[in-house]
Amino acid sequence: MKPLRIAVLASGEGLTLQALLDAIARGELQASVVLVVSNNADSGALRRAAAHGVAGAYLSAATHPDPVALDAAIVAALQSASPDVVVTAGYMKRIGPQVLAFGKDRMINVHPSLLPKYGGQGMYDRHVHAAVLASGGTESGATVHFVEGDYDSGRRIAQVRVPVLPDDTVETLAERVKQRERALLIDVLRTRAERGEFDVLQ
Repeated sequence: MKPLRIAVLASGEGLTLQALLDAIARGELQASVVLVVSNNADSGALRRAAAHGVAGAYLSAATHPDPVALDAAIVAALQSASPDVVVTAGYMKRIGPQVLAFGKDRMINVHPSLLPKYGGQGMYDRHVHAAVLASGGTESGATVHFVEGDYDSGRRIAQVRVPVLPDDTVETLAERVKQRERALLIDVLRTRAERGEFDVLQ
């Protein structure tokens, strides 16, 4: 079986990227991360990429003020890496149409809720968990989905459910969801590597 080639788009510390790198090192995922693209020159994601010998590219409005040119530059970087799958892992910028076209049916995101609940613009990280707790809900979770334009709107691939405990805080709920969402992402990528396709939820 040919190892899966993964490109990652990330803006922040790169903890999901690290989870992928760790799973690969443990032999849990037959894959390699071939490129990390970040819009943040000081991102932990780029530092982690460099530490693991993975190619990194800093591409942002600072390097390409024209949005069309930036979109094209990201596509060019992805094309040079020839990934099988593109993972958006805490990438905080809207994906441009050229990148969306390149990533059609092979660009995925992991979101810390049971979409379509608690998705959309502004719903990320602790904002999601705060909204879940404010609603009084007894269940949260994570979703892996295709990236298809609007925030968190793409077809769902897989979900995992996480109970909300009576004494949960934003921090405790976030930590439990993060553990499950990273495992879910690795499971989805493993399926991709083994079958060559994603199983889409109906």
